[in-house]
Amino acid sequence: MIGRPGFAWLAFRRVLKWSYNPTRSAKETLKRIAPYGVAAVLLLGLQKTGIAEALDLLLYDLVTTLRPAPSGSDLPITLVGIEEKDIARFGWPIDDALICRAIDRLRAEGAVAIGLDIYRDKGVGDRQDCLRERFRKDPRLVSIFNVAENIGPVPGTPPGRQAFNDLVVDPDGVVRRDLVHVAGQDEATVSFPLRLVEVGMGAGWLRRQLEAGTAPGPWLHAGSGGYTNLDAAGYQQMMVYRRPGSFPLLSLGQLLDSKPGGLPSVQGQIVLIGSTAPSLRDLFPAPQTRFTSGTKQLQIPGVELHAHRLAALLDRRSGEDALRIRFLPGWGEGLLELTAVATGIVLGESLRDLRRSVLDVGLACGLLAAGVIGLLFVNVWVGLSMPLAGLGLMAGAAWVRRGAAGLQHRQQFERLLGQTTSPAVARQLWDQREDLLSDGRFEGRQLPVTIVMADICGFTTVSERFAPRELLAWLNRGMGCSVPVITSHGGMVNKFTGDGFLAIFGAPLSDGASIDAVAAINAAVKIQEDLGELNRKLEAEGLPRMRMRLGIHSGEVLAGSMGSSERLEYAVIGDAVNCASRLESLDKERHTNDCRVLVSSTTRDLLEEELPGLLWVSWGPMQVKGRAEPLEVWELWGKVRGSAPAGGQAIPV
Repeated sequence: MIGRPGFAWLAFRRVLKWSYNPTRSAKETLKRIAPYGVAAVLLLGLQKTGIAEALDLLLYDLVTTLRPAPSGSDLPITLVGIEEKDIARFGWPIDDALICRAIDRLRAEGAVAIGLDIYRDKGVGDRQDCLRERFRKDPRLVSIFNVAENIGPVPGTPPGRQAFNDLVVDPDGVVRRDLVHVAGQDEATVSFPLRLVEVGMGAGWLRRQLEAGTAPGPWLHAGSGGYTNLDAAGYQQMMVYRRPGSFPLLSLGQLLDSKPGGLPSVQGQIVLIGSTAPSLRDLFPAPQTRFTSGTKQLQIPGVELHAHRLAALLDRRSGEDALRIRFLPGWGEGLLELTAVATGIVLGESLRDLRRSVLDVGLACGLLAAGVIGLLFVNVWVGLSMPLAGLGLMAGAAWVRRGAAGLQHRQQFERLLGQTTSPAVARQLWDQREDLLSDGRFEGRQLPVTIVMADICGFTTVSERFAPRELLAWLNRGMGCSVPVITSHGGMVNKFTGDGFLAIFGAPLSDGASIDAVAAINAAVKIQEDLGELNRKLEAEGLPRMRMRLGIHSGEVLAGSMGSSERLEYAVIGDAVNCASRLESLDKERHTNDCRVLVSSTTRDLLEEELPGLLWVSWGPMQVKGRAEPLEVWELWGKVRGSAPAGGQAIPV
């Protein structure tokens, strides 16, 4: 996914296609891109409010907890902790004389460096000079100071054995980062672990590399991993934690009470002395401690945190870098987010089936999350929240846009086609709306159709007998037995022409010219039957009978949306429409039944012997207005129930 910027280009093209059209108003364009604008604002809000960073850090902590960590026992690091029992025994603060005894014992046991993680800028007890003397003269002792709280080292400690013990704490209070070094400072301003490595192992080369800017990373930058706007000043790396509690630990009392040879060997070890008693509150949350069970969250003492930091530097000294946390470069994180956004747009917009689109987006989110979590298990940290949110929000924006467009399409369908199509045809139109509609219009298409033109006979004469309301009710009864027949047979009543209508079979969708023609003929036969039933009811009510003429012809027409943005309608234009109209009005006096149906030979030839039992009467070649060539005309009398009408030859098909 990261290496495929083509996805972004595809998404950009799709957005252009869906949102931009030179004929579309700015308001319509704004409506189309509005969901994406809202999604972009939400993404920005996730980043700026720190929600995305908080979620990424939580995921980082969880994986850090689940990921197996090596033990600290195999490293030359030993801790001397001042525990609760030591405080109960010796009091607090610990007397300088006791610390001197502990240091002397460690020196005698062969410790190569001793770091005192206890503030002693002010002495405690009567023998303060002993501690200051040892720190002034012993090259193995390192004293801490704190920059943030302005606490100094043990007085008299040379600058080359001073070190700051400030920890870098994230906004949620968790220690995840290690400030290894700040270049360009004075000799004393060196981090506690780095100073211990220099004193104990003689590894001055590491600081020289850091000062020269040649020390190998990975070093944190502002957007590393799940961080969104990190203050990455100095040389910072993610803390490489050993298993908490795995470093060898002695209490102060054990150290002072032991006899030579009675303690685990500290020969060649770097020893850190500090408080581990919870009452002293020198405790810090770490990633592994956030998911511990129990009534109180486990925290790591500050002296142990320095041991973890020291362990990471010893790894660098030995060339071991498998445990280091790595990240994508800044442009890599940006590319991942862009690709996720583009993928969300593509998957949200390109799949017509919304259910399939949702499933694919869910699958893409799952794969993205699994990939990022898998990388974190092998110490490569990639921010997940922003790419995942980008993918999901942009896909959601696409679904919202499609929903709004779908509603608009429905309104356009209703405006263009009204209620003149059957439910089955309406479903087909809706399923194929992406192909049929362009910017809310049916594009012009050349289509083979069958046209049915209908008209009420003698409407003017009948209208003289009725009041307007009664006339409209009488007319609607005739339309009521005709229009439903058209739609139920798959046709569409395209327009009403006062006392008649124009119906189309085969537009906007066609099942085939032959099938459309058969549907038109079946509809005409049904209208004949229903009109006969209606006339029996009208006569029983003392109302005039209704007589109708139908003209049916098949051919190609130009079909599409006609009109302006204020008024659009679906229209058909062509010779087939004219011929159907001429057939309907042909020789009006030659009308002997309730519903006369004249059919061109063009339509009749399409029936392909599919309608047996119908009675046809040949009118022969007829000259119709607007055509140079005569048109072979047949009258459809209906289903065979008796003899042929006078003046024609009955031909069952």
